[in-house]
Amino acid sequence: MDPENKWPVSLPKLPESLWRGTTELPSFPRLAEDHVTGVAVVGGGITGITTAYLLADAGFKVTLLEGSELLTGTTGFTTAKITAQHGLIYSDLAKRFGEDKAMAYFRSNSESLEWIVETAEKLGISCGLEREDAYVYCNPGDKKTLKRLEDEFEAYRKLGLPGEWVDHVSLPMRIGGGIKLAGQARFHPLAYLKGLLEAFLDKGGSVYEHTTISRDVENEGGLTLFTEHGQHRIKCRHAVSASHYPFYDGGEMYFARLHADRAYCLAFEPETGYEGGMYLSVGEPRRSLRAVEWEGKRLVIAAGESHKAGQSGCTIKHYENLEVFAGELLGIRRIPYRWSTQDLITVDQVPYIGKISKDKEIYVATGFAKWGMTAGTLAARMIADQIQRKSSPYTELYDPSRFKANPGIKNLLVQNANVAKELITGKMEFTLKKIDDLGLDEGGIVRHDGKRVGAYRDSEGGVHLVDRTCTHMGCECEWNGSERSWDCPCHGSRYSYDGEVIEGPATLPLAKPDL
Repeated sequence: MDPENKWPVSLPKLPESLWRGTTELPSFPRLAEDHVTGVAVVGGGITGITTAYLLADAGFKVTLLEGSELLTGTTGFTTAKITAQHGLIYSDLAKRFGEDKAMAYFRSNSESLEWIVETAEKLGISCGLEREDAYVYCNPGDKKTLKRLEDEFEAYRKLGLPGEWVDHVSLPMRIGGGIKLAGQARFHPLAYLKGLLEAFLDKGGSVYEHTTISRDVENEGGLTLFTEHGQHRIKCRHAVSASHYPFYDGGEMYFARLHADRAYCLAFEPETGYEGGMYLSVGEPRRSLRAVEWEGKRLVIAAGESHKAGQSGCTIKHYENLEVFAGELLGIRRIPYRWSTQDLITVDQVPYIGKISKDKEIYVATGFAKWGMTAGTLAARMIADQIQRKSSPYTELYDPSRFKANPGIKNLLVQNANVAKELITGKMEFTLKKIDDLGLDEGGIVRHDGKRVGAYRDSEGGVHLVDRTCTHMGCECEWNGSERSWDCPCHGSRYSYDGEVIEGPATLPLAKPDL
């Protein structure tokens, strides 16, 4: 690609995920009154919908609550690999947690894979589910990564995992070595979850969209949750936080134990054939590949370019880098879709799943580290079992409070809590800031109606909201406090505080959400 070509004509002008672009989902009302239910599930992604389905199937009265619209979060923007091969993890898990826990991690994710396959078949859900072999590999000449890959394969051998060492793959590229894990899967996640949602509704479940739950919780005579601004109360016996970042912290300092990584995807039609398989490179730059069927053609999803959320500046460069990789590997006829998303990662790479504290019937599921198809399903199954007081062999491994026993870690978290909180509320974009937190003549990123939007409160107290997505190429604009403008870090477009174009290349104003 010509490095001077800043606006590649082959990239779609605005980001849209293939899953969102090919799925028509039902809409649901906003909660408009106080509500009573058995279980309140907060978050409408794979974890929330699966949890709601499982508990409704077990006879519970369940209400699913989503701050925005269902499947508009990370689940709608995944690569949708269903696998227990999560990069180079088993060698590390065996060292830090022990071989039994490492094996439990593999079993729990493998069981969740099989549960997805069996559930799709049982419910008759057509979601393009295909079995695929998964591969992690390193590039030739990368001796440091090859050593890590060899250590990982040794962990496979010790744990008895069904991995196979390979020196070649079917792709037109050389590798330094790789590990093949047979019998994994891929699917269309929204088609699958739409079917699961229909089954949940058939069992009497309730769904409310545009219903953001506040951080305030009462714990007398059962739980009471509150919608944003305390407009309505939700009485329940159990609550599940499946909302990516937990809606309720419970003193567990999740803001200090999680960080967000962003990654990028292209769905492209290759010029040469793609024989199948799901691939993940474990050196840098990290690259992921899998196939998907679309309009009678086979597309390939290329993903990668991870970075800490909010710490990249120009984001178009990440799509351009993936375009170069895809073009050099398979050639590109066209790119119908591009999208990005971010996911939370725990300090030890293992998700937090389970009861948030002994004295509250609140359960949390977060920190899936970009493996949410299996991890989100695992979380739903574990939490549904815990609410039904069923035992699980995986409770200790995924315990959200598992680091509380280590004083050194706890002290470190306490010392850095304020720094981490400031990072989250500012740079890392899954902000906790609300419109009411803005002072006069202050702008920034806030959470409104379950979404991150740009906001400015003028000197008279009036509030101006904008969708920060630049209308030129879809980058996220940043607030410029000195100029009171929204500035695009990709190609320099600038907008006034209320979204009007100040300078191009953008020609259209920013969209304006309802206040």
